[in-house]
Amino acid sequence: MDSKTVTPFTGYQKMVVIILALTQFTVVLDFMIMSPLGDILMKSLHLAPSQFGLAVSAYAFSAGFSGFLTAGFSDRFDRKKLLLFFYVGFIGGTVLCGIAHTYWFLMVARIVTGLFGGVIGSISMAIVADLFALQQRGRVMAFVQMAFGASQVLGIPIGLYIANGWGWEAPFLMVAALGLAITLAIVFYLRPINAHLGVKNEKSAFRHLLHTLAKRDYRIGFTATALLSVGGFMMMPFGSAFAINNLGITEQQLPLLFMVSGVSTLVIMPFLGRLSDKIDKYKLFTAASVWMMAMCIWYTHLSVTPLWAAMVFNILLMAGVTGRMVPSSALVSAVPALKDRGAFMSINASLQQLAGGVAAALAGKIVVQETNFSPLQHYDTVGYAVVAISVLGLLLMYRVDRVVKRVASQPAVPEQQSAG
Repeated sequence: MDSKTVTPFTGYQKMVVIILALTQFTVVLDFMIMSPLGDILMKSLHLAPSQFGLAVSAYAFSAGFSGFLTAGFSDRFDRKKLLLFFYVGFIGGTVLCGIAHTYWFLMVARIVTGLFGGVIGSISMAIVADLFALQQRGRVMAFVQMAFGASQVLGIPIGLYIANGWGWEAPFLMVAALGLAITLAIVFYLRPINAHLGVKNEKSAFRHLLHTLAKRDYRIGFTATALLSVGGFMMMPFGSAFAINNLGITEQQLPLLFMVSGVSTLVIMPFLGRLSDKIDKYKLFTAASVWMMAMCIWYTHLSVTPLWAAMVFNILLMAGVTGRMVPSSALVSAVPALKDRGAFMSINASLQQLAGGVAAALAGKIVVQETNFSPLQHYDTVGYAVVAISVLGLLLMYRVDRVVKRVASQPAVPEQQSAG
Protein backbone atom coordinates (compact mmCIF):
# COMPACT_ATOMS: atom_id res chain seq x y z
CA MET A 1 0.00 0.00 0.00
CA ASP A 2 1.41 3.37 -1.02
CA SER A 3 1.27 5.81 1.91
CA LYS A 4 1.14 9.52 1.12
CA THR A 5 1.14 12.68 3.22
CA VAL A 6 -2.34 14.19 3.45
CA THR A 7 -2.31 17.87 2.41
CA PRO A 8 -4.56 19.97 4.70
CA PHE A 9 -7.22 22.42 3.47
CA THR A 10 -7.13 26.18 4.03
CA GLY A 11 -10.14 27.94 5.55
CA TYR A 12 -11.28 29.28 2.18
CA GLN A 13 -10.90 25.86 0.55
CA LYS A 14 -13.24 24.44 3.20
CA MET A 15 -15.81 27.13 2.34
CA VAL A 16 -15.51 26.30 -1.37
CA VAL A 17 -16.09 22.62 -0.66
CA ILE A 18 -19.24 23.43 1.34
CA ILE A 19 -20.65 25.66 -1.42
CA LEU A 20 -19.91 23.12 -4.17
CA ALA A 21 -21.36 20.31 -2.06
CA LEU A 22 -24.57 22.30 -1.53
CA THR A 23 -24.97 23.07 -5.23
CA GLN A 24 -24.38 19.42 -6.05
CA PHE A 25 -26.88 18.40 -3.37
CA THR A 26 -29.69 20.28 -5.10
CA VAL A 27 -28.70 19.18 -8.61
CA VAL A 28 -28.36 15.54 -7.56
CA LEU A 29 -31.59 15.71 -5.57
CA ASP A 30 -33.46 17.13 -8.56
CA PHE A 31 -32.33 14.15 -10.64
CA MET A 32 -32.48 11.54 -7.88
CA ILE A 33 -36.01 12.47 -6.83
CA MET A 34 -37.29 11.03 -10.10
CA SER A 35 -36.41 7.52 -8.93
CA PRO A 36 -38.39 7.45 -5.65
CA LEU A 37 -41.21 9.38 -7.33
CA GLY A 38 -41.18 6.81 -10.13
CA ASP A 39 -43.92 4.61 -8.70
CA ILE A 40 -46.11 7.64 -7.87
CA LEU A 41 -45.54 9.20 -11.30
CA MET A 42 -46.21 5.99 -13.20
CA LYS A 43 -49.50 5.53 -11.35
CA SER A 44 -50.57 9.21 -11.32
CA LEU A 45 -49.86 9.87 -15.01
CA HIS A 46 -50.56 6.26 -16.12
CA LEU A 47 -47.08 5.78 -17.56
CA ALA A 48 -45.52 2.61 -18.92
CA PRO A 49 -41.92 1.84 -17.84
CA SER A 50 -40.67 2.93 -21.26
CA GLN A 51 -42.40 6.34 -20.89
CA PHE A 52 -40.94 6.86 -17.44
CA GLY A 53 -37.51 5.86 -18.75
CA LEU A 54 -37.84 8.57 -21.41
CA ALA A 55 -38.85 11.13 -18.80
CA VAL A 56 -35.63 10.38 -16.90
CA SER A 57 -33.64 10.39 -20.14
CA ALA A 58 -35.03 13.78 -21.21
CA TYR A 59 -32.98 15.50 -18.51
CA ALA A 60 -29.85 13.51 -19.35
CA PHE A 61 -30.03 14.08 -23.11
CA SER A 62 -30.63 17.83 -22.78
CA ALA A 63 -27.83 18.08 -20.22
CA GLY A 64 -25.47 16.33 -22.60
CA PHE A 65 -26.45 18.61 -25.48
CA SER A 66 -25.94 21.69 -23.30
CA GLY A 67 -22.49 20.56 -22.23
CA PHE A 68 -21.28 20.32 -25.81
CA LEU A 69 -22.72 23.77 -26.61
CA THR A 70 -20.90 25.39 -23.70
CA ALA A 71 -17.62 23.46 -23.91
CA GLY A 72 -15.93 25.88 -26.30
CA PHE A 73 -16.82 28.89 -24.16
CA SER A 74 -16.29 27.48 -20.68
CA ASP A 75 -12.61 28.46 -20.45
CA ARG A 76 -13.32 32.07 -21.50
CA PHE A 77 -15.26 33.22 -18.43
CA ASP A 78 -14.85 33.50 -14.69
CA ARG A 79 -16.01 30.13 -13.37
CA LYS A 80 -17.99 31.81 -10.57
CA LYS A 81 -20.09 33.73 -13.11
CA LEU A 82 -20.66 30.59 -15.16
CA LEU A 83 -21.76 28.70 -12.06
CA LEU A 84 -24.24 31.46 -11.14
CA PHE A 85 -25.72 31.68 -14.64
CA PHE A 86 -26.38 27.98 -15.00
CA TYR A 87 -27.50 27.51 -11.40
CA VAL A 88 -30.16 30.21 -11.72
CA GLY A 89 -31.36 28.57 -14.95
CA PHE A 90 -31.48 25.21 -13.18
CA ILE A 91 -33.70 26.69 -10.45
CA GLY A 92 -36.07 28.06 -13.12
CA GLY A 93 -36.34 24.65 -14.78
CA THR A 94 -37.05 22.99 -11.43
CA VAL A 95 -39.90 25.45 -10.82
CA LEU A 96 -41.38 24.41 -14.19
CA CYS A 97 -41.27 20.78 -13.02
CA GLY A 98 -43.16 21.83 -9.91
CA ILE A 99 -46.03 23.34 -11.87
CA ALA A 100 -46.27 20.57 -14.48
CA HIS A 101 -49.60 18.72 -14.63
CA THR A 102 -49.20 16.59 -17.75
CA TYR A 103 -46.63 14.13 -19.02
CA TRP A 104 -45.55 16.35 -21.92
CA PHE A 105 -45.30 19.47 -19.75
CA LEU A 106 -43.09 17.46 -17.40
CA MET A 107 -40.95 16.30 -20.33
CA VAL A 108 -40.38 19.90 -21.47
CA ALA A 109 -39.61 20.98 -17.89
CA ARG A 110 -37.07 18.18 -17.49
CA ILE A 111 -35.40 19.23 -20.75
CA VAL A 112 -35.10 22.85 -19.56
CA THR A 113 -33.75 21.73 -16.19
CA GLY A 114 -31.20 19.50 -17.90
CA LEU A 115 -30.00 22.27 -20.22
CA PHE A 116 -28.84 24.25 -17.18
CA GLY A 117 -28.33 21.64 -14.47
CA GLY A 118 -26.23 19.32 -16.58
CA VAL A 119 -23.41 21.88 -16.86
CA ILE A 120 -23.13 22.64 -13.14
CA GLY A 121 -21.25 19.45 -12.33
CA SER A 122 -18.58 20.16 -14.95
CA ILE A 123 -18.12 23.73 -13.69
CA SER A 124 -17.74 22.41 -10.15
CA MET A 125 -15.16 19.85 -11.31
CA ALA A 126 -13.18 22.60 -13.08
CA ILE A 127 -13.27 24.70 -9.90
CA VAL A 128 -12.02 21.75 -7.86
CA ALA A 129 -9.17 21.12 -10.31
CA ASP A 130 -8.27 24.84 -10.25
CA LEU A 131 -8.24 25.28 -6.50
CA PHE A 132 -7.10 21.91 -5.13
CA ALA A 133 -3.95 19.85 -5.65
CA LEU A 134 -4.32 16.24 -6.83
CA GLN A 135 -3.32 15.08 -3.31
CA GLN A 136 -6.44 16.84 -1.98
CA ARG A 137 -8.97 15.90 -4.64
CA GLY A 138 -9.93 12.50 -3.29
CA ARG A 139 -11.27 14.14 -0.14
CA VAL A 140 -12.84 17.01 -2.10
CA MET A 141 -14.59 14.61 -4.50
CA ALA A 142 -15.80 12.58 -1.54
CA PHE A 143 -17.33 15.59 0.21
CA VAL A 144 -18.84 17.05 -2.97
CA GLN A 145 -20.25 13.67 -3.95
CA MET A 146 -21.65 13.21 -0.46
CA ALA A 147 -24.50 15.18 -2.04
CA PHE A 148 -25.53 11.79 -3.43
CA GLY A 149 -25.90 10.37 0.07
CA ALA A 150 -27.27 13.57 1.60
CA SER A 151 -30.00 13.68 -1.03
CA GLN A 152 -31.07 10.21 0.10
CA VAL A 153 -30.80 10.99 3.82
CA LEU A 154 -32.58 14.34 3.78
CA GLY A 155 -33.96 15.23 0.39
CA ILE A 156 -35.54 12.02 -0.85
CA PRO A 157 -37.36 11.01 2.37
CA ILE A 158 -38.60 14.58 2.91
CA GLY A 159 -39.53 14.77 -0.77
CA LEU A 160 -41.49 11.54 -0.52
CA TYR A 161 -43.36 12.72 2.57
CA ILE A 162 -44.17 16.00 0.80
CA ALA A 163 -45.23 14.14 -2.34
CA ASN A 164 -47.52 11.86 -0.32
CA GLY A 165 -49.14 14.91 1.30
CA TRP A 166 -49.20 17.54 -1.44
CA GLY A 167 -48.58 15.70 -4.70
CA TRP A 168 -45.51 14.68 -6.69
CA GLU A 169 -44.94 18.25 -7.94
CA ALA A 170 -44.21 19.64 -4.46
CA PRO A 171 -40.66 18.17 -4.02
CA PHE A 172 -39.46 20.10 -7.08
CA LEU A 173 -40.65 23.37 -5.54
CA MET A 174 -38.79 22.41 -2.36
CA VAL A 175 -35.56 21.98 -4.35
CA ALA A 176 -36.06 25.36 -6.06
CA ALA A 177 -36.55 27.15 -2.72
CA LEU A 178 -33.36 25.60 -1.33
CA GLY A 179 -31.53 26.57 -4.52
CA LEU A 180 -32.36 30.24 -4.02
CA ALA A 181 -30.64 30.22 -0.62
CA ILE A 182 -27.56 28.53 -2.09
CA THR A 183 -27.43 31.13 -4.88
CA LEU A 184 -26.93 33.83 -2.24
CA ALA A 185 -24.04 31.86 -0.75
CA ILE A 186 -22.36 31.67 -4.16
CA VAL A 187 -22.80 35.42 -4.70
CA PHE A 188 -21.40 36.51 -1.34
CA TYR A 189 -18.83 33.88 -0.39
CA LEU A 190 -17.24 32.50 -3.58
CA ARG A 191 -14.32 34.54 -4.94
CA PRO A 192 -13.75 35.02 -8.68
CA ILE A 193 -12.06 31.96 -10.20
CA ASN A 194 -10.23 33.25 -13.25
CA ALA A 195 -6.58 32.09 -13.20
CA HIS A 196 -7.26 30.14 -16.41
CA LEU A 197 -8.01 33.42 -18.20
CA GLY A 198 -4.34 34.31 -17.89
CA VAL A 199 -3.37 31.33 -20.04
CA LYS A 200 -3.23 32.57 -23.61
CA ASN A 201 -5.73 30.79 -25.84
CA GLU A 202 -6.16 32.19 -29.36
CA LYS A 203 -8.53 29.49 -30.58
CA SER A 204 -12.15 30.26 -31.35
CA ALA A 205 -14.76 28.56 -29.21
CA PHE A 206 -15.46 25.96 -31.90
CA ARG A 207 -11.76 25.27 -32.51
CA HIS A 208 -11.19 25.00 -28.78
CA LEU A 209 -13.91 22.35 -28.63
CA LEU A 210 -12.38 20.41 -31.54
CA HIS A 211 -8.89 20.79 -30.05
CA THR A 212 -10.10 19.25 -26.77
CA LEU A 213 -11.86 16.39 -28.54
CA ALA A 214 -8.79 15.70 -30.69
CA LYS A 215 -6.45 14.88 -27.80
CA ARG A 216 -6.03 11.12 -27.36
CA ASP A 217 -5.52 11.26 -23.59
CA TYR A 218 -8.70 13.28 -23.21
CA ARG A 219 -10.70 10.82 -25.30
CA ILE A 220 -9.60 8.00 -23.00
CA GLY A 221 -10.99 9.95 -20.04
CA PHE A 222 -14.23 10.69 -21.90
CA THR A 223 -14.80 7.04 -22.83
CA ALA A 224 -14.11 5.78 -19.32
CA THR A 225 -16.56 8.28 -17.81
CA ALA A 226 -19.27 7.38 -20.33
CA LEU A 227 -18.97 3.66 -19.58
CA LEU A 228 -19.14 4.24 -15.83
CA SER A 229 -22.26 6.37 -16.33
CA VAL A 230 -24.05 3.73 -18.38
CA GLY A 231 -23.45 1.17 -15.65
CA GLY A 232 -24.44 3.57 -12.88
CA PHE A 233 -27.68 4.82 -14.45
CA MET A 234 -29.24 1.55 -15.60
CA MET A 235 -30.51 0.36 -12.22
CA MET A 236 -31.32 3.74 -10.66
CA PRO A 237 -34.56 4.85 -12.42
CA PHE A 238 -36.52 1.78 -11.38
CA GLY A 239 -35.16 1.51 -7.84
CA SER A 240 -38.37 2.53 -6.08
CA ALA A 241 -40.64 0.55 -8.42
CA PHE A 242 -38.50 -2.58 -7.84
CA ALA A 243 -38.53 -2.05 -4.06
CA ILE A 244 -42.32 -1.67 -3.92
CA ASN A 245 -43.45 -4.17 -6.53
CA ASN A 246 -40.76 -6.87 -6.16
CA LEU A 247 -39.28 -6.56 -2.66
CA GLY A 248 -42.65 -5.86 -1.05
CA ILE A 249 -41.60 -2.53 0.52
CA THR A 250 -44.59 -0.27 1.23
CA GLU A 251 -44.82 3.40 0.18
CA GLN A 252 -44.61 4.33 3.87
CA GLN A 253 -41.40 2.29 4.32
CA LEU A 254 -39.74 3.60 1.15
CA PRO A 255 -38.46 6.90 2.65
CA LEU A 256 -36.80 4.96 5.47
CA LEU A 257 -35.12 2.62 2.97
CA PHE A 258 -33.64 5.56 1.06
CA MET A 259 -32.67 7.33 4.28
CA VAL A 260 -30.70 4.36 5.62
CA SER A 261 -28.94 3.93 2.26
CA GLY A 262 -28.07 7.61 2.26
CA VAL A 263 -26.70 7.54 5.80
CA SER A 264 -24.40 4.72 4.77
CA THR A 265 -22.91 6.84 1.96
CA LEU A 266 -22.37 9.76 4.35
CA VAL A 267 -20.36 7.43 6.57
CA ILE A 268 -18.49 5.71 3.74
CA MET A 269 -17.67 8.74 1.54
CA PRO A 270 -15.26 10.62 3.89
CA PHE A 271 -13.42 7.38 4.65
CA LEU A 272 -13.07 6.59 0.94
CA GLY A 273 -11.97 10.14 0.14
CA ARG A 274 -9.17 10.06 2.69
CA LEU A 275 -8.20 6.53 1.62
CA SER A 276 -8.15 7.65 -2.02
CA ASP A 277 -5.62 10.37 -1.16
CA LYS A 278 -3.36 7.89 0.67
CA ILE A 279 -3.29 4.81 -1.59
CA ASP A 280 -3.32 4.10 -5.31
CA LYS A 281 -6.64 5.38 -6.68
CA TYR A 282 -6.98 2.73 -9.37
CA LYS A 283 -6.51 -0.10 -6.89
CA LEU A 284 -9.33 1.33 -4.78
CA PHE A 285 -11.50 1.73 -7.89
CA THR A 286 -10.86 -1.90 -8.89
CA ALA A 287 -11.76 -3.30 -5.47
CA ALA A 288 -14.97 -1.24 -5.34
CA SER A 289 -15.95 -2.26 -8.88
CA VAL A 290 -15.61 -5.97 -8.17
CA TRP A 291 -17.69 -5.57 -5.01
CA MET A 292 -20.37 -3.57 -6.87
CA MET A 293 -20.64 -6.16 -9.66
CA ALA A 294 -21.23 -8.95 -7.15
CA MET A 295 -23.85 -6.91 -5.32
CA CYS A 296 -25.66 -5.99 -8.58
CA ILE A 297 -26.21 -9.65 -9.41
CA TRP A 298 -27.33 -10.42 -5.88
CA TYR A 299 -29.68 -7.44 -5.51
CA THR A 300 -31.44 -7.72 -8.88
CA HIS A 301 -32.36 -11.35 -8.15
CA LEU A 302 -34.14 -10.58 -4.87
CA SER A 303 -37.86 -11.24 -4.41
CA VAL A 304 -40.07 -10.31 -1.44
CA THR A 305 -37.66 -9.23 1.32
CA PRO A 306 -38.06 -7.93 4.89
CA LEU A 307 -37.37 -4.21 5.29
CA TRP A 308 -34.26 -4.76 7.43
CA ALA A 309 -32.75 -7.11 4.84
CA ALA A 310 -33.55 -4.71 2.00
CA MET A 311 -31.73 -1.99 3.94
CA VAL A 312 -28.65 -4.19 4.36
CA PHE A 313 -28.59 -5.10 0.66
CA ASN A 314 -28.93 -1.42 -0.32
CA ILE A 315 -26.07 -0.42 1.98
CA LEU A 316 -23.80 -3.11 0.53
CA LEU A 317 -24.70 -2.05 -3.02
CA MET A 318 -24.12 1.65 -2.26
CA ALA A 319 -20.70 0.86 -0.79
CA GLY A 320 -19.62 -0.43 -4.20
CA VAL A 321 -21.21 2.43 -6.15
CA THR A 322 -19.67 5.18 -4.01
CA GLY A 323 -16.37 3.32 -3.83
CA ARG A 324 -16.07 3.69 -7.61
CA MET A 325 -17.20 7.31 -7.76
CA VAL A 326 -14.54 8.88 -5.53
CA PRO A 327 -11.28 7.52 -7.05
CA SER A 328 -12.56 7.62 -10.65
CA SER A 329 -13.60 11.29 -10.37
CA ALA A 330 -10.26 12.24 -8.82
CA LEU A 331 -8.32 10.42 -11.56
CA VAL A 332 -10.30 11.92 -14.43
CA SER A 333 -9.91 15.44 -12.97
CA ALA A 334 -6.13 15.08 -13.34
CA VAL A 335 -6.24 14.38 -17.10
CA PRO A 336 -6.75 17.89 -18.64
CA ALA A 337 -4.30 20.78 -18.68
CA LEU A 338 -5.34 24.10 -17.10
CA LYS A 339 -6.13 25.81 -20.41
CA ASP A 340 -8.43 22.96 -21.47
CA ARG A 341 -9.96 22.17 -18.10
CA GLY A 342 -13.34 23.87 -18.54
CA ALA A 343 -13.88 22.43 -22.02
CA PHE A 344 -12.76 18.97 -20.90
CA MET A 345 -15.10 18.97 -17.90
CA SER A 346 -18.03 20.21 -20.02
CA ILE A 347 -17.53 17.52 -22.66
CA ASN A 348 -16.97 14.91 -19.96
CA ALA A 349 -20.19 15.90 -18.19
CA SER A 350 -22.06 15.89 -21.51
CA LEU A 351 -20.96 12.37 -22.32
CA GLN A 352 -21.77 11.34 -18.76
CA GLN A 353 -25.30 12.71 -19.09
CA LEU A 354 -25.84 11.30 -22.58
CA ALA A 355 -24.60 7.90 -21.47
CA GLY A 356 -26.91 8.07 -18.47
CA GLY A 357 -29.82 8.96 -20.75
CA VAL A 358 -29.08 6.02 -23.02
CA ALA A 359 -28.81 3.76 -19.97
CA ALA A 360 -32.17 4.90 -18.52
CA ALA A 361 -33.91 4.51 -21.87
CA LEU A 362 -32.31 1.09 -22.42
CA ALA A 363 -33.36 -0.05 -18.95
CA GLY A 364 -36.89 1.14 -19.75
CA LYS A 365 -36.88 -1.15 -22.79
CA ILE A 366 -35.54 -4.13 -20.84
CA VAL A 367 -37.81 -3.83 -17.79
CA VAL A 368 -41.41 -4.93 -18.29
CA GLN A 369 -44.42 -4.42 -16.00
CA GLU A 370 -47.76 -5.96 -16.99
CA THR A 371 -49.81 -3.58 -14.79
CA ASN A 372 -48.93 -0.63 -12.55
CA PHE A 373 -49.12 -2.92 -9.51
CA SER A 374 -47.44 -6.09 -10.81
CA PRO A 375 -43.75 -7.01 -10.21
CA LEU A 376 -41.09 -5.71 -12.58
CA GLN A 377 -39.76 -8.34 -14.96
CA HIS A 378 -36.21 -8.66 -16.38
CA TYR A 379 -34.62 -6.41 -13.73
CA ASP A 380 -32.04 -9.17 -13.32
CA THR A 381 -31.09 -8.68 -16.99
CA VAL A 382 -30.30 -5.07 -16.14
CA GLY A 383 -27.97 -6.35 -13.41
CA TYR A 384 -26.07 -8.55 -15.86
CA ALA A 385 -25.76 -5.63 -18.28
CA VAL A 386 -24.30 -3.44 -15.51
CA VAL A 387 -21.67 -6.10 -14.76
CA ALA A 388 -20.62 -6.42 -18.41
CA ILE A 389 -20.28 -2.65 -18.78
CA SER A 390 -18.38 -2.40 -15.47
CA VAL A 391 -15.75 -4.85 -16.75
CA LEU A 392 -15.14 -2.57 -19.73
CA GLY A 393 -15.01 0.37 -17.33
CA LEU A 394 -12.21 -1.31 -15.40
CA LEU A 395 -10.13 -1.59 -18.57
CA LEU A 396 -10.72 2.03 -19.59
CA MET A 397 -10.02 3.40 -16.12
CA TYR A 398 -6.71 1.51 -16.13
CA ARG A 399 -5.74 3.51 -19.20
CA VAL A 400 -6.79 6.74 -17.45
CA ASP A 401 -4.56 5.78 -14.53
CA ARG A 402 -1.63 5.27 -16.93
CA VAL A 403 -2.23 8.72 -18.45
CA VAL A 404 -2.36 10.44 -15.05
CA LYS A 405 0.84 8.77 -13.86
CA ARG A 406 2.63 9.62 -17.09
CA VAL A 407 1.62 13.28 -16.82
CA ALA A 408 2.59 13.37 -13.15
CA SER A 409 6.09 12.08 -14.01
CA GLN A 410 6.68 14.99 -16.39
CA PRO A 411 8.23 18.33 -15.19
CA ALA A 412 5.63 20.30 -13.23
CA VAL A 413 4.16 23.46 -14.76
CA PRO A 414 2.75 26.04 -12.30
CA GLU A 415 -0.99 26.18 -12.94
CA GLN A 416 -2.80 26.02 -9.62
CA GLN A 417 -4.68 29.09 -8.47
CA SER A 418 -4.15 29.95 -4.84
CA ALA A 419 -7.15 29.24 -2.67
CA GLY A 420 -5.76 30.51 0.60
